Amino acid sequence: MAAAALAILVPLGYGGLTGVLLLVCGAVGLAVTAAAAWWTLTLRGPLRWASGVLALAVPAGLIALFAATLFWALLVSSALWGVAVWSGRYALRGTGIHRVRGKERRTPPPQRPFLIMNPRSGGGKVDRFGLKEKAERLGARVVLLDPDEQQDVTALAQAAVAEGADLLGAAGGDGTQALVAAVAAEHGVPFLVISAGTRNHFALDLGLDREDPGSCLDALSDGVELRVDLGFAGDRPFVNNASFGAYAAIVQSPSYRDDKIGTSLELLPDLLTGQQGARLTARAGDTTLDSPQAVLVSNNPYRTGDPFGFGRRDRLDTGALGVLGLRVESAADAAALVLDPEPAALTVLTVREVVVEAEGAEVEVGLDGEALVLPSPVNCRIAPGALVVRVPRKRPGVVRHQPRLDWRRLRKLAATVGRTAASRHT
Repeated sequence: MAAAALAILVPLGYGGLTGVLLLVCGAVGLAVTAAAAWWTLTLRGPLRWASGVLALAVPAGLIALFAATLFWALLVSSALWGVAVWSGRYALRGTGIHRVRGKERRTPPPQRPFLIMNPRSGGGKVDRFGLKEKAERLGARVVLLDPDEQQDVTALAQAAVAEGADLLGAAGGDGTQALVAAVAAEHGVPFLVISAGTRNHFALDLGLDREDPGSCLDALSDGVELRVDLGFAGDRPFVNNASFGAYAAIVQSPSYRDDKIGTSLELLPDLLTGQQGARLTARAGDTTLDSPQAVLVSNNPYRTGDPFGFGRRDRLDTGALGVLGLRVESAADAAALVLDPEPAALTVLTVREVVVEAEGAEVEVGLDGEALVLPSPVNCRIAPGALVVRVPRKRPGVVRHQPRLDWRRLRKLAATVGRTAASRHT
């Protein structure tokens, strides 16, 4: 806490009144940048391009201004922030705020593992890393999906279990992972995640190496098992999240796969301003979200208050869904998102069940990045501990994982230590 305070006071003390003015300029610059980003997403034509230039120019100008004015004070402040983050996480390690990802269980290697691999996922990672050959050397039966033929992944996994497979695995995107994981959970066999997709969020939160998908196969010979939760939107499983609203509408477009940015920029103005897209209502516990532009329901909550781990899940076995609801109606709301610690435009909840409905008979859904249309309303639920995941005993994410940086918790710890020290001194 002392290092964090000094990180703020050093540039203010060095610059005097100038430092205070710079602090004000920084806050105003953040607000202007957020507003410009909103205009970039909701306007078209020359105004959109002007807003985009403004959104880039303002932060670049602020960085240059701070560097030219504060000199060495900026470097000292950055170093102090580094000390604050390191010591804060170290302090939180023993407080119970950070718990182990899940209880690992050593089990014998599978005898008849069955793996489904998509050779097109991740730009061809299956071929580039020789995943099929390595898996077969470790005793696995491998089926390569045919890029030119529509194959039923669920049916392949069901047939493998019927033939005696004692482990199911998938090398592909998170959507493919979810389908195979649901079959594994249904039949009570372990599931192996191979990080051969583009983003592999599920693999990341399991601590797997996304840069070397071949290392995931080490679980076949030297692995442990974890029991994690599985999310469902209606009867469709998801390992990461179910998205409703703007993103779900965008991924329905046939052009999205080939031109993600262009398609998004074309559709967002009408989606964010309510000219297109279904009007949604989401009910989560005692909270009702009316006409949100986006609703994200996740298999266990994502971090939102920690910029050093934003978008990560601390655990996959809490038995709860995370809910993020967004309703931004103006540039002022966009600015409040970055300046207000608890913006009204953003709803963050942790619940066991969420019901999302649209005005029509169907709801567009992005399920682990896959475009679906489901009957309205969609009941999202979580199945606690439904899935057994087999992972390598040694995996890099477990070593690098750090506790969530909770400044409110740190303030309470610092106050407790201060009172204890004062009492002992007396």
